[in-house]
Amino acid sequence: MRLVNVSGRAALLLGTTTIDVERHSGGRFSADPMAALGSWDALASWAAGLGAAGDAALDETALGPPVPRPSKVFGIGMNYRAHAQEAGLDIPQTPVVFTKFPSCLVGPRADVVLSSGYVDWEVELVVVIGRRGRRIAERDALAHVAGYTVGQDISDRRLQFADKPPQFSMGKSLDTFGPLGPALVTLDEIPNPNDLALTCDVGTERMQDARTSDLIFGVAALIAFLSSLCTLEPGDLIFTGTPSGVGSTRSPRRYLQPGEEIVSTIERLGTMRNRCVAG
Repeated sequence: MRLVNVSGRAALLLGTTTIDVERHSGGRFSADPMAALGSWDALASWAAGLGAAGDAALDETALGPPVPRPSKVFGIGMNYRAHAQEAGLDIPQTPVVFTKFPSCLVGPRADVVLSSGYVDWEVELVVVIGRRGRRIAERDALAHVAGYTVGQDISDRRLQFADKPPQFSMGKSLDTFGPLGPALVTLDEIPNPNDLALTCDVGTERMQDARTSDLIFGVAALIAFLSSLCTLEPGDLIFTGTPSGVGSTRSPRRYLQPGEEIVSTIERLGTMRNRCVAG
């Protein structure tokens, strides 16, 4: 199943067509994408009985974030081995956790408003929680996942490192700094959810090219760790970290410019295209 947000309404994506969840279910399920996540098991069961064709052509410009109003958005820092190496930092022994404010989330075709000349890209696999849980064992973790989606953890490095200690959450939470989408994809559509290729292009240049098998802490380990500290709710997001190739570790350093397009792709999950505009 692929759940999308079309102009604020929950829909299922079938190839290049969509099915409006509220209309097609006769009101059994709400049009609100967050409400759909709140009844995830029932929605998944209903969707399994649908046909293979949608009833409306997909308008990619109308797509919003598939999870528009999560209660919690976790970010994980320094979670790829190659990224830690390029930054000259030790491999962390426990997950490095920060938060992104939910208000930063935008759709997969939204503009990214540059807040300074030091804004960086970070393509990431994002986990969407589908079932509530506390103290979830690692072996049971994936049963609490609704699906995966593509994310960009846009970061203003000047704001992030303006002082010591750095302000991770603020530097990564400005409006438009959380592109998400194009769809929430359930794990049964992904042959190996622990080994996915992910790339990020800026303009015509390939900046990041890695696989999620390079994660230091995998999805199950992150869910077990986070749920040991707080209850995970349906719709909660986990930005699992970015691979090597960000602008701030390059020599010379390279940051986003107005007019450039960020193209973020994860195999089986889809592609986002976000244009940069001056703030």
